[in-house]
Amino acid sequence: MADSSVSVSSLTSGQINFTGLGNGTDFDTLIDGLVKAESVHITRLTSWKQEWTDKVTQFQALNTKMLSLKTTLDSMDTMDSFMVKAVSTSDSSALSATADSTAQVATHSIIIGQLAQNDIQTTSSGVSTLTSSVVTSNTNITFTYAGSNIVLSNISAGTTLTGLVNYINNNALCSGKIKATTIFDGSVYHLQIYGMGQGDANQVEISSTGGFAFQSGDFVNTQNAQSAHIKVDGYPLGASSWLSRDSNTVTDMVPGVTMNLKQANSNASMLIGVSTDTDAIKANIKTFVAQVNEVRSLISTLTKVDTTKTDNPVGSILTGNYGVQMISTQLKDIIADKGLGFNYYAVSGNTITGDYFSSLSQLGISTDADQGSATNGLLILDEESLNSALASNPDSVAKLFAADYLGESDSQNFTYLAHIGGTTKPGSYEVSIITSGAGISSATINGHPAGIDGWRITGAYGQDEAGLVIQLDNKTLNSTMTGRVNLKQGKAGEMSAKLKALTSTTDGPLHILQENYGDITKSIDDKIDRETTRIATYKAMLKEKFSRLDTLLGTLNQQQTQLTSSIAQLTA
Repeated sequence: MADSSVSVSSLTSGQINFTGLGNGTDFDTLIDGLVKAESVHITRLTSWKQEWTDKVTQFQALNTKMLSLKTTLDSMDTMDSFMVKAVSTSDSSALSATADSTAQVATHSIIIGQLAQNDIQTTSSGVSTLTSSVVTSNTNITFTYAGSNIVLSNISAGTTLTGLVNYINNNALCSGKIKATTIFDGSVYHLQIYGMGQGDANQVEISSTGGFAFQSGDFVNTQNAQSAHIKVDGYPLGASSWLSRDSNTVTDMVPGVTMNLKQANSNASMLIGVSTDTDAIKANIKTFVAQVNEVRSLISTLTKVDTTKTDNPVGSILTGNYGVQMISTQLKDIIADKGLGFNYYAVSGNTITGDYFSSLSQLGISTDADQGSATNGLLILDEESLNSALASNPDSVAKLFAADYLGESDSQNFTYLAHIGGTTKPGSYEVSIITSGAGISSATINGHPAGIDGWRITGAYGQDEAGLVIQLDNKTLNSTMTGRVNLKQGKAGEMSAKLKALTSTTDGPLHILQENYGDITKSIDDKIDRETTRIATYKAMLKEKFSRLDTLLGTLNQQQTQLTSSIAQLTA
């Protein structure tokens, strides 16, 4: 039986349990059911928020994949990193060599007459320990290196051999010029002075005032400074004629080739052979294709539509998303379009214009358009076409992928001179230069007036050609000279630059979409908070309402009992 003495305030405290009160009706279950029915909007909002959150998660996954592609492209966006040249030597113990992308495929004969070496002065006398004093009174030591004097003043009396070595090596006057060390002959320690530079001119001499244990007469020239002597492809002629270099690392004798001289033998001719490592280039191209396909595959997964249910096709999480569609289109355009600054190859009589390869399709790279294929929408590589391209013109293949703002002119009248990084855009520029009696009178680049400075013209700021500098070589007066200057950027660099813009954390489309979707989820959170507050109020209202009902039922129940008892007594 219900207790009619229970107050309404206690029933609406939020801590009550109606079960068993009043007439025994389970009001808790009833209230929970009503609240659940009223909370359906919160459930919908929560589900809606999760959709936007899932989209942001996928944006982040796509962004990560695009950044990974950019990292790969950045490792192959220059000719030296993309076009690998291999160098072989007939005697690797005497000569080794490396080559950059500019090295021509050829074989060269090399004769090494002598190696370059630095000057070494060693004391004939020595001291018993490294801590023995070698300065008896304050003194000065003068080194003559490469014809210039280095004076170390006021070296303190009592300075040990180790202390003197450290003083010389840590002195700014000696940095890069003189180095000191010691050598132990089994009984005493000798002081050695090295000239840091190799070559005939880098001789070392030592003199000192009194108080120094080693006077100038004590120093013996144990190794004489000398330059490397080399003959390349039989030049220079004559047994006693040599090319001279002040280093055993020679970079300027065979263009694009760095030679490391290891052993002299004036009577032996060695061969170095430069070849193009086409396998390394193919590996780079395959990596390019594979990494691009990873991005394409993820975009396809995020945007595909399941059409197996023809009556009700089902889209993926980002199907129809304009930001992802824009990214996909821009990346595909880079693959399909000809390279920036590249022009189609053409032959007219004895005149050849354009680039041997100007688009990736010419190298066997295309998009699989077969709807039923497992690789539909992905790049496919025809290796037979690629092998043919590499065999015919590997340099042109490498340029199409890795030209790094490579400036070229198709005119004999003027040449590309320079550009401003980050300002001048890659592309093909039509040039017109008019000369008069005073020199260049007017000039245009892509139809825009260009700045004139002597025999040079510069692209105007505010245009794509801004900062492009062109040198007029044909100084014939009262003439009009036209042609084209190409500033080439390969596909790796072009796509890397595009990915940098697309993944920008300030104005990249993915970043903007994430911010917009973040605003949406915040708005949903606000709505959920308001609904939660409303539902809490609604539940409290139901508890109060049903607590009053429960109290009333309890009272009525008590009255019923009393009436039943009274009727029973009357009957009796």
